[in-house]
Amino acid sequence: MTTSFLPESPPAAEVRTAAAGHRTTVLIGTDTYPPDVNGAAYFTARLARGLVRRGARVHVVCASPDGHPHVVERDGVVEHRLRSMSSLVHDSVRLALPLGVRGHLDRLLERLRPDAVHIQNHFLIGRMLAAAARTHGVPVVATNHFMPENLFDYVHVPGPLRPHAARMAWRDLGAVLSRVDHVTTPTPAAARLLWEQGFTRPVEPVSCGIDLARFRPVEGGDARRRRIRARLGVPDRTTVVFVGRLDEEKRADELIRAVARTAADVQLVLAGHGAYRRRLEDLAEAEGVADRVVFLGFVAHEDLPDVYRAADVFAIAGIAELQSIATLEAMASGLPVVAADAMALPHLVEEGANGFLYPPGSPEELAARVDEVVADEARRRAMGAHSREMASAHRLEDSLARFERIYREAAAEGVALPVEGFALSRR
Repeated sequence: MTTSFLPESPPAAEVRTAAAGHRTTVLIGTDTYPPDVNGAAYFTARLARGLVRRGARVHVVCASPDGHPHVVERDGVVEHRLRSMSSLVHDSVRLALPLGVRGHLDRLLERLRPDAVHIQNHFLIGRMLAAAARTHGVPVVATNHFMPENLFDYVHVPGPLRPHAARMAWRDLGAVLSRVDHVTTPTPAAARLLWEQGFTRPVEPVSCGIDLARFRPVEGGDARRRRIRARLGVPDRTTVVFVGRLDEEKRADELIRAVARTAADVQLVLAGHGAYRRRLEDLAEAEGVADRVVFLGFVAHEDLPDVYRAADVFAIAGIAELQSIATLEAMASGLPVVAADAMALPHLVEEGANGFLYPPGSPEELAARVDEVVADEARRRAMGAHSREMASAHRLEDSLARFERIYREAAAEGVALPVEGFALSRR
């Protein structure tokens, strides 16, 4: 159902109240949301839909994918799509136009009267919604998915200027987060990173969570795995898989160089698209492994679990991962993991138990670790089982439950509403 107007104000019986049976209303603000393909967009959509399944009313404010403002309901989530324009730095990224947005947000807050606002980014929409919520006395929760390294390639920051640009970006993020009521990040490593950058407020690690029913080990053994490979158009051989954007910060070039250096006869399957695909195809040719590198391109949501089930090992080379949902999905699917020893990835690897870490920038070491995993079938299966066990500590339902408690706690504490120099409590 699509409409060109905002939802009507809720009836009095549905307005925020402490009475038993009250349904939580959450307004989520994000600068990236599906059809955008990235970790923050994916997490936000799973959060919104998961909260709806648990009985909450969820509205999302985000940029329109085609530029035209509209309201649409999908999977129980009401999406308020703002007028947008191309970001000019990446085909898949659009920016909401700021003109008129603040008034729109004010009206939306008045009509919905949410228990909490949850911002996923500190850019245009997140920062404007946080400011509007403070004016209306609505508590603001923020989840940080940001690292400057994830933007450098998009905005073409020259190498020598990147340290200075990173310092400015961290300061800007800190300024926005310092004005919210509760800050979360996906992992303890991501929380430590904020503190190392000078952020002094408490930061709570809350896992992005994983759907253990959707992502699970292949059933039916090797015969089933061969059928899945055939359906995906993947040759039937020992398979290393990576799922994610093919952009600079994901460093998929290291995966291709590693395949060229493995002693075992393995192939690499890359699921995802991005600006670097052409370069990666050329690299596979130059390394002499074009016949052992499969580019699946964009994979539909319903087919994604089978991409992991077609594989024997998951590998990831990125050094700017605050958690890595793809790694969690691979672990839940029963795959050993070979990952760069950087940022939050060590949080997901128990050395020798469910996989191995390798020094970033060393495809030789990556190749050696892959060889070690695939050399012993019994050990590989044991590692995959341990991955699944580790993933069980990141259940999506547990993460959703924690966010619901955060909203309730923030609403109960109240927010100081500044009016002409005075602080009034809304509650």
